[in-house]
Amino acid sequence: MIGNCSRFGFLVGLAFFAAACTPSAPPLVGVPPGPESQYIIGPGDAVNIFIYRVPELSVEVPVRPDGLISTPLVPDVIALGKTPTQLARDIEDRLKKYIKDPNVTIMVTSFAGPPLRQIRAIGEVAQPLAIPYHVELSLLDVMIATKGLTRFAAGNRALIVRQEPAGPRTYNVRLDDLLKDGDVTQNVPMQPGDTLYVPQSWF
Repeated sequence: MIGNCSRFGFLVGLAFFAAACTPSAPPLVGVPPGPESQYIIGPGDAVNIFIYRVPELSVEVPVRPDGLISTPLVPDVIALGKTPTQLARDIEDRLKKYIKDPNVTIMVTSFAGPPLRQIRAIGEVAQPLAIPYHVELSLLDVMIATKGLTRFAAGNRALIVRQEPAGPRTYNVRLDDLLKDGDVTQNVPMQPGDTLYVPQSWF
């Protein structure tokens, strides 16, 4: 009950915040992904470690709650907070004592992601949720995950609340134009930590 009240209070607060910001919220159209677009590995992810020319050492392993992974020759490697490329270079450095010129490729095969980088969709979406961020995640991808809008949604007044260096900033997105009219200019790239808020229609 307390959890429900807390969630209700959060949504009410965000609704007032969105209502206050909507008139001046700039549209978020055609914004290319920034440098934050590289996926950061977090606990619960699964990574495939491919070692070129040494397939018997190639494995898929989970990232443990402590942020570490283990491979046959390299135990307890820190994966938390690294990009796949950074993790690959670290494993290569550790493998040099066993393999000449190791060449490692890392692929994240299952995403969980750090909570602060997750994408949240709340308000009048059919299924409010939080999903892990990954490279090239778009607004349409988020809408597919939420299974669309409710019949009470004011889709063209939707907001993306984005954490920027100067603080939170809201951007308007027109979901009805995207979902009903196929306006691909509204299919904007998401950024880590974005919150999509869909208000209720007044009519």
